[in-house]
Amino acid sequence: MKTQEKMTNYRWMICAILFFATTINYLDRQVLSLTWPKYIGPEFGWTNENYGNITGWFSIFYAVAMLFAGRLVDWLDTKKGFLWAIGIWSVGACMHAFCGIATAGVLTGTWTLSFAGASALIKTVGDAGKVVSLSVMFFVFSRFVLALGEAGNFPAAIKSTAEFFPKKDRAFSTSIFNSGATVGAMIAPACILYIAQAFGWETSFVIIGVLGFIWMAFWVFIYKKPEKHPKVNKLELAYIQQDKDSDAGTEEQKPARKLSFFECFRFKQTWAFAFGKFMTDGVWWFYLFWMPKYLQSVFGLEGTAQVLPLTVLYTIVMLSIYGGWLPSYFMDKKGMNPYAGRMKAMLIFAFFPLLALFAQPLGNYSHWLPVIIIGIAGAAHQAWSANIFSTVSDMFPKTAIATVTGIGGMAGGIGSYIIQKIAGKLFDYAGSTGMVFGGFKGEPAGYFIIFIVCSVAYLIGWIVIKALVPKYKPI
Repeated sequence: MKTQEKMTNYRWMICAILFFATTINYLDRQVLSLTWPKYIGPEFGWTNENYGNITGWFSIFYAVAMLFAGRLVDWLDTKKGFLWAIGIWSVGACMHAFCGIATAGVLTGTWTLSFAGASALIKTVGDAGKVVSLSVMFFVFSRFVLALGEAGNFPAAIKSTAEFFPKKDRAFSTSIFNSGATVGAMIAPACILYIAQAFGWETSFVIIGVLGFIWMAFWVFIYKKPEKHPKVNKLELAYIQQDKDSDAGTEEQKPARKLSFFECFRFKQTWAFAFGKFMTDGVWWFYLFWMPKYLQSVFGLEGTAQVLPLTVLYTIVMLSIYGGWLPSYFMDKKGMNPYAGRMKAMLIFAFFPLLALFAQPLGNYSHWLPVIIIGIAGAAHQAWSANIFSTVSDMFPKTAIATVTGIGGMAGGIGSYIIQKIAGKLFDYAGSTGMVFGGFKGEPAGYFIIFIVCSVAYLIGWIVIKALVPKYKPI
């Protein structure tokens, strides 16, 4: 008697490798934010504004690169596009380690391959202003290369999930690979701060940067289109392509025509996605880039003393994995269409960041209270992010998914640039003038202002998205 063939589940292997790519992406992104308060800043004499300028320029580079990265991924297709992306950003990550050597070499005329030797040479430079400006310039260039590559991660990952998952599973699969951002941020303090303490901040950039090259070797052998993959059987392929039956007669079943880059801007769906990213991406990046400095400036925690608080914070953010399950519940149990289910879930998630209003006031009692609150706000962001990404694959044809994702990423990068620049200037101004706001003085007053902005961003974003696209309307 012939046994019935069981459905393979190779799509989850693809989801797993996307998770690891996103984890590496955020590990590379976190090295600077973790090492600058105690190591890099003192070595080069940076202020909050200097650091804000570097992270701000990273955001704008990322924004512009996202605009083209999505189109490039659509053109190269998923496999090659992802390889180029992670290869470039891994080079950029490693480049940061050599910024001290370059600064010392240019200013003193003495070149060394020793990280410690370069640090010693920098101390002999009499003009501190030149050290600051030149080191910032080298770090900005390294961030440019990093941003150029990292911009390809999400367009390629979203395109991969659209290829391997039906619409009803995309938010959940996206939330799984997107949780790599949280895992990367969660394990980064333990890895990076101890490496920096034991071997120097430069070594932490090199070790974390090399992980991307290792990932590339796995991607080459693991990824193929589902219809061509030998490990995807007919039952799994039918499951993956089930939307073809439900969408029979729609545009997706007609001969595919790629939307041009400028055509994408004709649709309100593009503008809705872009505005949602503009309002909320900067919030996440602020938490990601500034929480180590916040713990140092407000609570006096620095270096390895930050490991436990930051690990707890990002462990809480891991709750975001349920963000992909909630819209599936609304679709399966309540009969909602994908867009309606996601919008209802996103409205629920938009209320949790309001807790950030209380982060600074409750910090008067213990640093653990803002850590927990920011963790909850971060979890809400990641849940929101998984769903807003999935609205693109719900409403646009597969040939345009990466392009539209790139447009939204550009908008998110611009939003992040604005908040990074404002934060750096505000914290320096508040600290130097003793500014008072809401009962707080100095830098804590500045953080309180930014936390207020972060808390309301999601509700504003949701209202505008709903106004632009009130109902489910695929392109």
